[in-house]
Amino acid sequence: MSVPQANSQATRTNAASGDARIKSLIGLIDVLTALVAEENVELAKGLPASRLKQVDEKNRLAEIFERSVAECAAGGTTLNVRDRILREQLLDRILKLRAAMDENLVRLRAAIEASNRRIEAVMQAIREQIAAVSPYGASGRVAARAVSSGTSRSA
Repeated sequence: MSVPQANSQATRTNAASGDARIKSLIGLIDVLTALVAEENVELAKGLPASRLKQVDEKNRLAEIFERSVAECAAGGTTLNVRDRILREQLLDRILKLRAAMDENLVRLRAAIEASNRRIEAVMQAIREQIAAVSPYGASGRVAARAVSSGTSRSA
């Protein structure tokens, strides 16, 4: 095999492996986007973030995605996408994932705020209940009990 043919063969092999890597990344992004969208639907229903079943899987897939991006940023992996359609698909998926994650962030913040309000309401009810039965006042000293004194007059 001559040198130009070997270079051409290596270029095709690199392009094919690059395309396979891109397709794999697109598949990962699709699964992650679907999972985040499903979580967003459940958050929209008012479910607490701690009760969502997608959290662990979302975190696992997000870590894989982050590693892939970090490898590309560090130069360990290149994503030279020569196929225009494949490149457009990748960019489209990234934009969809970003939109889903932006919505997810807003919904998670709202869920956390709702959880904090519920916790505060419970704590306030506990404080009120303790204050109602406690013999101690706000100063920590024994509070004087309100005593009703009435006079009874007989005629």
